Amino acid sequence: MLTTNAPALSFIKPFLLFRFRAFSTSPRTISIFPTTKLHSFHSRRSRVCTFIAMTGNNATAGVSSPEHVAGKWYSVPDLRLRDHRFTVPLDYALDRDVSPKISLFAREVVAVGKEEQSLPYLLFLQGGPGFECPGPTESSGWINKACEEFRVVLMDQRGTGLSTPLSVSSMLQMKSAKDLVDYLKHFRADSIVNDAEFIRVCLDPDAKPWTVLGQSYGGFCAVTYLSFAPQGLKQVLLTGGTPPLGNGCSADSVYRVAFEQVIRQNEKYYKRFPQDVEIVREIVKHLAESEGGGVLLPSGGILTPRVLQLVGLSALGSSTGFERLHYMLETAWDPVIVPGAPKLLSYCFLKAVENFLSFDTNPLYALMQETIYCQGASSQWSAHRIRAEYEGKFDAIKAAKEGHPVLFTGEMTFPWMFDEIHALKPFKEAANLLAEKKDWTPLYNIETLKNNKVPVAAAVYYEDMYVNFKVAMETASQIAGIRLWITNEYMHSGLRDAGGKVLDHLLGMLNGKKPLF
Repeated sequence: MLTTNAPALSFIKPFLLFRFRAFSTSPRTISIFPTTKLHSFHSRRSRVCTFIAMTGNNATAGVSSPEHVAGKWYSVPDLRLRDHRFTVPLDYALDRDVSPKISLFAREVVAVGKEEQSLPYLLFLQGGPGFECPGPTESSGWINKACEEFRVVLMDQRGTGLSTPLSVSSMLQMKSAKDLVDYLKHFRADSIVNDAEFIRVCLDPDAKPWTVLGQSYGGFCAVTYLSFAPQGLKQVLLTGGTPPLGNGCSADSVYRVAFEQVIRQNEKYYKRFPQDVEIVREIVKHLAESEGGGVLLPSGGILTPRVLQLVGLSALGSSTGFERLHYMLETAWDPVIVPGAPKLLSYCFLKAVENFLSFDTNPLYALMQETIYCQGASSQWSAHRIRAEYEGKFDAIKAAKEGHPVLFTGEMTFPWMFDEIHALKPFKEAANLLAEKKDWTPLYNIETLKNNKVPVAAAVYYEDMYVNFKVAMETASQIAGIRLWITNEYMHSGLRDAGGKVLDHLLGMLNGKKPLF
């Protein structure tokens, strides 16, 4: 049932006044940043989100509207799922009737038999930027635990999955690099939080606050949520997702500590697989001596020594990554089955390298990675600049010639990727414009976080390659009331690897099962 007195939907809206109903009948006004305010539409909820609702096999009574369409329930083992599609503004700073619209997709998940039960909502925010929520194939991991007490919402963040996906082909529709940049600026955490608030009010007739679970970049978005729309939150759970909060662009400080951790991860890898030191050196020499400085990949791109180094992004920071990298390197060379034939890298190896890199299927990551650290300042290709400070430690060709281990890189993007990775070539100009863009809106409000009243629990992974431990601790010191679980039992992929245990631990920190001591 739609109500007329539900809390108003809050939106982050630059350069306007933020007014919201904090679960009361009278609006109140708060000041955020001098250059950024929040805004909410004080329309009746029936105007904000009318929808077609379908339960079971029959459509129930509802007001037909393109703003929200709920699909029929379907099944995977031990779970029932329902798809939701929402029509939202591209730009929440514009009037709703003026802004272009995009489509959002969210998957509702409950345990079998709980479809009609009144359960609180838990929104999961996926890591990224630029990655969709994987669809569950069974009730396992953290979803199995969550479905014991929640109605889970898996939202494809805008630009990913089924939420107006920004693929290589769809972005080519833009007439110019400037047009693409003007579009992409609406695909950061502030807009993702606005989307979440829109969905929250649409799904729940009473628009109750919900629980948010943020993994990695999803945790960054959750902290943006705490900064600008805390009235929509019942509690927040962060797993490897405590962002740097500094004004300006924090990318330089992030990458300085990130490169140090990446060096340590390389050392660990070669200690476990010492035979790979020579294998990688041999591959790098072969690539450097090949015509054009590299070998053609199946996709049409070029495998150069520095593209090879990029596999560290997936291999060095998550469980089983070391093993997958080692087994891939085992397949590097084709056998010489005809006397005198040249020694060549195998097709299987070249394909495996591409599989390690997801820039062709998720190009938004490469374009937007450094922008997640920008507030009112440009990144200016931060990782590329900071890499140069390491006096050639990451120079693969030099390392191979001098007999040193070749170091893989981590969660970093570089300008030359848009020359050497086939899928990214059309977006080179846009990438450079994004790197120079200065007028990024704020993503966090430190004053609000210092006065936070929302219960927050965070898993902080001591050896996290993606979200540095020191950065995480600095951030945690500025979020009032946050409870930390510091562990080296898991890597950044802890939620994937031991999701039930991780989620249970975090919930226990907030529900009294793991009291303060």
